[in-house]
Amino acid sequence: MTILLLGKDGQVGWQLQRSLAPHGPVVACGRAECDLGNLDQLRSVIRQIKPSVIVNAAAYTAVDRAESEKMLAICINGEAPGVLAEEAALVGALLIHYSTDYVFDGQKGTPYVESDGTGPQCVYGSSKLLGEQAIVAVNCRSVIFRTSWVFGARGGNFVKTILRLAREKDALNVVADQIGSPTPAAMIATVSGMVLGMLRQGRLMEVDEHRLYHLAAANPLSWHGFAQTIVEQAAAMPGFDLHLRPEAIQAIPSSAYPTPAKRPMNSRLDCTKLETDFDLQMPDWQPYLGRMLQLLSLKQNSY
Repeated sequence: MTILLLGKDGQVGWQLQRSLAPHGPVVACGRAECDLGNLDQLRSVIRQIKPSVIVNAAAYTAVDRAESEKMLAICINGEAPGVLAEEAALVGALLIHYSTDYVFDGQKGTPYVESDGTGPQCVYGSSKLLGEQAIVAVNCRSVIFRTSWVFGARGGNFVKTILRLAREKDALNVVADQIGSPTPAAMIATVSGMVLGMLRQGRLMEVDEHRLYHLAAANPLSWHGFAQTIVEQAAAMPGFDLHLRPEAIQAIPSSAYPTPAKRPMNSRLDCTKLETDFDLQMPDWQPYLGRMLQLLSLKQNSY
């Protein structure tokens, strides 16, 4: 069984190279090998490889920049997934795709379930929703995972931004009225590999069956709370040389930190469906954060 992985150099794609390997040969492609902005190249790569599974971890993720690069975001996030679905149908492959909490408007008072109505508030969220819809419109087998607030040792993310600012500043304002679950890239990759394994071992899908799951870590909190936890844990490790203390991180409302793209206030995702269908339990994100910081600490100290 050959697996085609797209987005190998991203946070999730980097981890997927590890978690997918036990399931068969993995052909891992980055932008240089397969650019989702080039739909003809995308079709050509799939037809050449003829994979049994296509895992799409590639995406346009610059949320604010998407407001001024709408067509590029829509091509990569909205149109390319439809092409992947069409090609998956032609070769009989299973398509695994990743989406986002940004497909929701964030106004619900409780965690979102898969059947809740969508209402993206920004170009990025709209483009990701278009991608979901493009996949479902094709008669192929697909699994779409919506996730949130992804972080990991590879690539840029909120954790690394806070660590950089904590080295430069002795005070910081962070939004406290947006709530969600920080979700480790390593956890997303592990769960993806487990789900793929269970689908192969008997929980088979119909030829044109589409499944949508929420995949996020347990114990949501605000960006402010997340920032405080990052600084608190990093301060206890060697090598970070932080000037910022957790108590010096001030909570502010979203209105005090305007951004080009509007973010959902509630990004909490209910993962009950995923947990029930595959006998899983979503773990806490904090141990993953600790391991990430340990790895970064080792790199800082050149051990």
